[in-house]
Amino acid sequence: MVARAFQGSTTKVLGIALLALLMLIPLAQVDGLVAERAGRAREASETIAQRWGAAQLIGPPMLVVPVVHEQVSERWIDAKHRVSETSRTETREYLLAGRAAIEAKLAPDVRSYGIYESVVYLADVAIEGNFDAADLASLAADGGIPQWDRAELRLPVADVRGIRRLSAVRLGGHESAFAAGTEAIGDVTTIGAAAPIDPASIGTAVPFSLSLTLAGTERFAALPLARDTRVHATSPWPNPGFDGAFLPAAHRVDGSGFEAKWQVLEVNRRFAQRWSGHESPGALAGSAFGITLTQPADTYQQNVRAGKYGVLFIALTFVAFFLFEVLRRLRVHPVQYLLIGLALCTFYVVLLALSEQIGFAPAYAVAAAAVALIVGGYSGAVFATRRAGAALGALLALIYALLYGLVVSEDYALLMGSLALLGAVAALMYLTRRVDWYALSTAPR
Repeated sequence: MVARAFQGSTTKVLGIALLALLMLIPLAQVDGLVAERAGRAREASETIAQRWGAAQLIGPPMLVVPVVHEQVSERWIDAKHRVSETSRTETREYLLAGRAAIEAKLAPDVRSYGIYESVVYLADVAIEGNFDAADLASLAADGGIPQWDRAELRLPVADVRGIRRLSAVRLGGHESAFAAGTEAIGDVTTIGAAAPIDPASIGTAVPFSLSLTLAGTERFAALPLARDTRVHATSPWPNPGFDGAFLPAAHRVDGSGFEAKWQVLEVNRRFAQRWSGHESPGALAGSAFGITLTQPADTYQQNVRAGKYGVLFIALTFVAFFLFEVLRRLRVHPVQYLLIGLALCTFYVVLLALSEQIGFAPAYAVAAAAVALIVGGYSGAVFATRRAGAALGALLALIYALLYGLVVSEDYALLMGSLALLGAVAALMYLTRRVDWYALSTAPR
């Protein structure tokens, strides 16, 4: 029944197209397998982060001052006696720094969990700045009584498990150690240290400084928690990805590593310089900016991109196979086309398995060479000539080389793909320009 369906050239072309579409089923299974392996890689990265330290988010310390508000009310006991009553309420006022500078030196490393790898780092961070005198004076401007002796500093740290070293914080002339325990301010986790302020120093800016060493995985980010926030980050890692709400004002990336500088002003962010405890500070983490220490090549992303061109790749191979059949006036059974298609689909499974072990480029070369040899040898047997098999194998190798260019070239993939498709169509039209399709449809075979 199938053989009859392929008697005419038109019917055979449609049948070949149907077979190419049927190859979507194994290609979809391969896509699912890639997604599953990528998920396992993410789980491995999360496991490493849990044991080493997650992506870190740091910022200048926030000053938290309890403020007592007194309210006097009067009431009459009777027509001749009136008494006064004083009620007190207390709020926590949050004040950001006037100026802050963060110096971060990242020492990267690669940690493995099974066959999966993740980039980790140790960051030596130094933070210094000051709280403006005018901002401190504003705490008492609303009629409240600031409790300067109970003030504290809250330092944002995304994952406290990654703290390897933490100095005492110096505020004005007072030094305090950070205490255990965390508190969420907005959507940011913080640790605290007592920071009593001498009321006599309120008329001047109050400086602060501290240093710490953080262990983190892949990403290091900072928060603009000052009226003028400046961040300077350096690392020997040569593949940084700058991300977040703000890009560096200046940066350098070369084989020896990277250096980046940011400056963020109060007017650039979306939250106020000061707020009360009952007010929401907004999404502080949404204003974070920093660096992701990326791997030179994402194996699973490249496998996904290679799979996207799978149908086009199989279709081009089927077209080349069909041209040999037409031009040499041979007969190829649909089962033979099906075997060729399955061999081409196997390429993606072999590529995925090998790329996890030896890297994408070597795995691609091995998988492409193996499939080209298999298809070329099988074609030589089908067409009963080694020359035809060698030609088809060479053509397959050329198509694989084109596919590799599409995978590794992110910026020019669309241009290269469109030109390759145009060239394939032009070659097909040129090679079949003298073919009498009506004669082929009626000629005995």
